[in-house]
Amino acid sequence: MTGKRIKPSDAQLEITQIKSYVGEKQNMRDTLRSLGLKRPGNKVVRTADAVTCGMINTVAHLIQVEEVK
Repeated sequence: MTGKRIKPSDAQLEITQIKSYVGEKQNMRDTLRSLGLKRPGNKVVRTADAVTCGMINTVAHLIQVEEVK
């Protein structure tokens, strides 16, 4: 599942950075850092609240999102 269509819910999301932020705008670099992602291959698990969904939608082309069961 890619970003851009993530809606807030109570689900747990595993977010994986798949592309580097080199060459991206500063707000995208800051958003990745706020999610806890530092380099391609890093993974974090976050709740799909409104703030997290907004960040995911901002950097959707750099990450991959999966729902944790």
